[in-house]
Amino acid sequence: MRTLSVNLDTRSYPIHIGAGLLAQTQLIPEKLLTGKAVVITNEIVAPLYLEAVLNGLRAGGTECIPIVLPDGEAYKSWETLNKIFDALLSNRCERKTPLIALGGGVIGDLTGFAAATYQRGVPFIQIPTTLLSQVDSAVGGKTAVNHPLGKNMVGAFYQPQVVIADMDTLRTLPPRELAAGLAEVIKYGFIRDPEFLDWLEKNVDRLNALEPEALAFAVERSCQNKADVVAKDERETGDRALLNFGHTFGHAVEAGMGYGSWLHGEAVAAGMVMAARFSEKLGLIGKADVQRVVDILVRAKLPVAAPELGAGRYLDLMGHDKKVEGGKIKFILLKKPGEAFICNQYDTAALNAVLSTPTQTHA
Repeated sequence: MRTLSVNLDTRSYPIHIGAGLLAQTQLIPEKLLTGKAVVITNEIVAPLYLEAVLNGLRAGGTECIPIVLPDGEAYKSWETLNKIFDALLSNRCERKTPLIALGGGVIGDLTGFAAATYQRGVPFIQIPTTLLSQVDSAVGGKTAVNHPLGKNMVGAFYQPQVVIADMDTLRTLPPRELAAGLAEVIKYGFIRDPEFLDWLEKNVDRLNALEPEALAFAVERSCQNKADVVAKDERETGDRALLNFGHTFGHAVEAGMGYGSWLHGEAVAAGMVMAARFSEKLGLIGKADVQRVVDILVRAKLPVAAPELGAGRYLDLMGHDKKVEGGKIKFILLKKPGEAFICNQYDTAALNAVLSTPTQTHA
């Protein structure tokens, strides 16, 4: 097991990464397990891993309340959030009752937002079971539900007390979910870690094959990148926005196609290609750099062509993005592979050209 830290002064917390961690409830601070605990998961994860977590908690004398929700991005909604609140109130959960998220990004976001708002804040623990949640959404304290007009538009910054990433859970990931997680892994290489990008290009086939050593390295390196950024800019007033490379375009794809039609990582992958093409049209990078983005995503079995929604529809959807400031859409673009920046001054004709031909994958 390796342990990293997200350094946020009094709200710092560890990220434990290793195999066989699900039942190791001693990794949860003892002060959080004083009576009862709520474990929130979905109908896909529950048959695989819920009992292991419940048994570990019960062995320590903790009363467990499981909540099993439907699976999918379409259920990251107010209606599902209210189901969590109904269960918490029915079971007389108190301010010291921890909420444990056992699942992927949707479960983590829902559980975190419930923890942030139930009785104005209760303890929150992340046990991510997908690659995407282990390397991205479980770390950093972003919680939210979707609105029909925009993804993650209603939420809160609320940090977990601990993140427990059990690498064994990745063995049961469907290939499509694994690929979706790789999109976020690859993102770190392009925005701030060129050495990691070089490693990924040499080892992406090992990640596709679920080789344990390669996966463990990729998860740890990704989490370290995320932890470093969050420690410097917890509430995304500056450089944390760089983590959204490909997301402005990708969130528009998710909303435009209907939540759940495209997995988050799939939409981000196509969005990264669009961001790279936009960077090239602005004269920031060359055609070979765009091709580098396309090539590694293709090798990771991710889509690189976004759907044809029309430039007007894309602009409307991106206008609801959280990064809009003063009515201007901000983009994360590339100066070069391994170095990204926040751009809010750009040629709108170049942007329209990218939005009008989203299926184009070559500059």
